[in-house]
Amino acid sequence: QVQLVESGGGLVQAGGSLRLSCAASGNSFSIHVMGWYRQAPGKQRDLVATITSGGSTNYADSVKGRFSISRDNAKNTVYLHMNSLKPEDTAVYYCNANRGQLLIGPPGDYWGQGTQVTVSS
Repeated sequence: QVQLVESGGGLVQAGGSLRLSCAASGNSFSIHVMGWYRQAPGKQRDLVATITSGGSTNYADSVKGRFSISRDNAKNTVYLHMNSLKPEDTAVYYCNANRGQLLIGPPGDYWGQGTQVTVSS
C-alpha cells in the first residue's frame, strides 16, 4: 500500500504563489512517476504536471511557464510550485503516484486526499 498526503493549499490573491507538497509513505519504493492533478467543481480531474524519478517533467498547457514540479526522491516527496496564480486555477489538487514508467499516460492507482487551492480576483 502507498499513502499520499498533500499539504500547502489555501487562499491566495490572483498573481500570488503557493507551494504544494505531497509525501509518500508505505510501500513506495517502486514508484516511478508522481504527479499533480486538479478538479474544479463540476469538472473532471485533469493533469497538472508529472515527473519521473529521473527528473523528466510534463505539464498541462494551461500551467506551462507558471508552475514547476519537483521531487526529492530520498524523502519520497513531490512539490508543485505555483506562480502567477489565476482564478481559473481554483480547484482541489490531488497528488498521484504511479508504478508505471510512462511520463505521459494514465494516472497511477494511488491518490492523496486533496488540498484546496482558491485564487481570488
